[in-house]
Amino acid sequence: MTTAVDRFRAAVDNRDLGALDDLFTEDIRLYSPVKFTPFEGRPAVLGLFGVLLRTFEDFRYVGEFAGTSQTSADGAEAPSAVLLFRATVGGKEIHGIDLLHLNENGRIKEFTVMVRPASAVQTLGEAVLAGLVADGLAPAP
Repeated sequence: MTTAVDRFRAAVDNRDLGALDDLFTEDIRLYSPVKFTPFEGRPAVLGLFGVLLRTFEDFRYVGEFAGTSQTSADGAEAPSAVLLFRATVGGKEIHGIDLLHLNENGRIKEFTVMVRPASAVQTLGEAVLAGLVADGLAPAP
């Protein structure tokens, strides 16, 4: 059986933003390594993914773990998956994880991204901000 996590991985692998739309809840929250407050709501998160899909070079998932964990929003236990990835941004290799929390219908309700090293986080933050500004999703600094 294909899960939301499988469909999410396929959408990212295929850089298919439209396929992500059905996987996110309306009130999804995405916690980013480059922004203190989360991106909230499907339109904001889809806008961010549009930028990310253009920004990451050679993005690939290299591992997956499944289980349960508490969400940040309400502390509730939720089915969860950790996806390990590698990518390049601005010539810097990035190691990271995506932590996905699913709701009772199997849709992604919370998403946390963690990235290392710090220099790659800075490069990623600059590239994402430039993409958000270019797409009219954030004011120019």
